[in-house]
Amino acid sequence: MTTRVLVTGAGGQVGVDFVDTLLGLVPPGADPTWQPDGRAIAPDEFDVVGVTHHDLDIADDAAVQRAVHMARPDVIVNLAAYTAVDRAESDRDACFAINDAGTASLSRAASDVGAHFVTVSTDYVFDGLKGAAYEVDDPTNPQSVYGASKVAGERRCRAEDTIVRTSWVMGVRGKNIAHVVATRAQSGETLRFVADQRGTVTAAADLARALVTFVRDRPGGIWHVANREEATWFEVADFVARYASGRQDAVVPITTAELTPTPAAQRPPRSDLSLRRWENAQYVATPPWRAALERLLTAR
Repeated sequence: MTTRVLVTGAGGQVGVDFVDTLLGLVPPGADPTWQPDGRAIAPDEFDVVGVTHHDLDIADDAAVQRAVHMARPDVIVNLAAYTAVDRAESDRDACFAINDAGTASLSRAASDVGAHFVTVSTDYVFDGLKGAAYEVDDPTNPQSVYGASKVAGERRCRAEDTIVRTSWVMGVRGKNIAHVVATRAQSGETLRFVADQRGTVTAAADLARALVTFVRDRPGGIWHVANREEATWFEVADFVARYASGRQDAVVPITTAELTPTPAAQRPPRSDLSLRRWENAQYVATPPWRAALERLLTAR
């Protein structure tokens, strides 16, 4: 039986990979051998309705209700988000309209048509002071407007909805740190990256494949999905620069206090996500981040 999936934010870097994956295609930078639930995607398993921000502004509640009632999906996957972390500090209303109210509208519309709702959240819901990887049930304490808006959106979800927290997302298609570092390192520039902010990298193609598992299983509750092994931003940038340019000295480590200009939003110093719930569900472990970035850089 075909499952109809409505995907918001289908034009974003995760959205394009997710739509491709649902259609049985292999997005650039993906590992086609990684099947976390042990099942390949069958032809015509999914009927995909992908909408971009141009098609649907999820901050418009009436538009959301119309779109969902017209599509009559079995599952809604929300990848639409306000992600400009620093700009959000002076643009709170717009940020909350999308990440908070927009999530609430989609959850309510899903309930109305009997659809399962999956939405993506962030590691920035945490303050980064735990000193260890965050579990799904650890208390949230966001330090930025962006993080606060995502916590608010999580709290708007029903108990049966599935919330997928992820972090440091990088895809072949879309703007992200990996592309910037690779390009600038190849041009001979020297870059400065903080060595005192630690987290988990997530390849967009790997997240997309994990989301298919949630579309199938519809587990509900909060999940963490990222590539394995934590890293600092300096370690990530240094790896990308060495792989893309062969240069050993393209990236210089600095502290957050040395950043200029000072970012408007506060980042958690350590927000790596524990994958314990994913692993306890007996899904295949996510690939390590270095292998994921090698795939991304090879495909770019």
